[in-house]
Amino acid sequence: MLIEKRGGRRLMNQINVVPYIDVMLVLLVIFMVTAPLINPGQVELPSIGKTSAPPVAPLEVSVDKNGNFSLRDRDQGAAERKVTRDQLVAAVREKQKRNPDQAVVIAADKDVRYESVLEVMDMLQRNNVQKVGLLARPRN
Repeated sequence: MLIEKRGGRRLMNQINVVPYIDVMLVLLVIFMVTAPLINPGQVELPSIGKTSAPPVAPLEVSVDKNGNFSLRDRDQGAAERKVTRDQLVAAVREKQKRNPDQAVVIAADKDVRYESVLEVMDMLQRNNVQKVGLLARPRN
């Protein structure tokens, strides 16, 4: 038994997308007109002539697989010297008195436990060394 509607219209089960396309085209025209009117922000880049002093070479802390430390100060020469934890902290503090932005890099043997490297990093950060990094050799 079919029930017919009086007006003879059928129900539509599809969405009419034409109004949505019209709205999208109007928005596109608005953005195209207003985009050239917006002033882009300007970035002030530093010039190379403004630096007063060259950056200081970082201190290099080496950790071997036995847990021994070596310190290399590239400003005073490339010779490595064996140090203890206390001597390492004292040397870093001494360098920081002269230059507060002194960087320290940690070079560890690939057989060193990760925990040993983290202990050195933690020790340096507890002594207010802000710039601590890891030294790695690039692959060929």
